[in-house]
Amino acid sequence: MNITETRDGEYITLSIEGRVDATTSAQLQNAILVAFQKVRNLVLDFGQCEYVSSAGLRALLIGQKTAQSKGGQMKLINVGESFMAVLKLSGFDSIITIE
Repeated sequence: MNITETRDGEYITLSIEGRVDATTSAQLQNAILVAFQKVRNLVLDFGQCEYVSSAGLRALLIGQKTAQSKGGQMKLINVGESFMAVLKLSGFDSIITIE
C-alpha cells in the first residue's frame, strides 16, 4: 500500500493505493493521525485502492473519532462499489461522510 499526501489550504488529502488489510492498516491509521496533527479536515481518496479489510475499517473509525474530537471532518471520496457495499453493510456510511 502507498499513501500520498497532498495539502490544499485547510484540507489534507491522503490518496490510498493498493490494499488496506491487517498488514497495512496500521500504516493508514498512522497517516490519518499524523494528518490530523496538521489540519482539522481530511479527505481520503480511495480511487486507487483495491481492497479494504475490517482492520482498515478500524483505522477509518479511529480517524472519524479523531476528526470529531478536533471539531473537524473526515470524508471519503472515489469509493468503489464493493468497498461502498462494505461501508453500507457495516453502517459506516451513516457515520462517515462519503462523496
